[in-house]
Amino acid sequence: MASPAPAPGLPELRIGQGFDVHPFALDTDRPLVLGGVVVPDTPGLSGHSDADVLAHAFADALLGACGLGDLGGRFPASDPAWSGADSIRMLETVAALMKAEGFAVVNADCTVVCDRPRLAGHTDVMGNRLQDVVGGRVSVRAKAAEGLGALGRGEGIAALVAVLLAGGAS
Repeated sequence: MASPAPAPGLPELRIGQGFDVHPFALDTDRPLVLGGVVVPDTPGLSGHSDADVLAHAFADALLGACGLGDLGGRFPASDPAWSGADSIRMLETVAALMKAEGFAVVNADCTVVCDRPRLAGHTDVMGNRLQDVVGGRVSVRAKAAEGLGALGRGEGIAALVAVLLAGGAS
């Protein structure tokens, strides 16, 4: 079924949501990267790329809003080209696809969930880094899992992103 066109003169709006979760890596020398920012003095996450859960969730939200599939379909873990890759490169690729579809980020609301490390001193830097990549307003917040479940036990980190896109006026 085709989507109805927006009212004449109004932009087309799209909402996307993204989610990602990774466990901490056994290799304690691996850096923790969130939103393209290295968080010092904390082991990194396990994953095929640099395991940046925030960049992954953001890219998934953009793909979903544009109806372009998901991150795993675009950057499969079976592809050695993405082994250890900088996830900001993935996000840049997805942002270019979004722009090619005629959309721009109006705003994005990002939440990182973990009991450790404490991220309050890093969220503004993460938001600025992501904003530089995708444009639009980006806010990043950190929330604790309050000791509940795998995230509360400090076994990993999750990220959720909601994004609003606007297309050209018709």
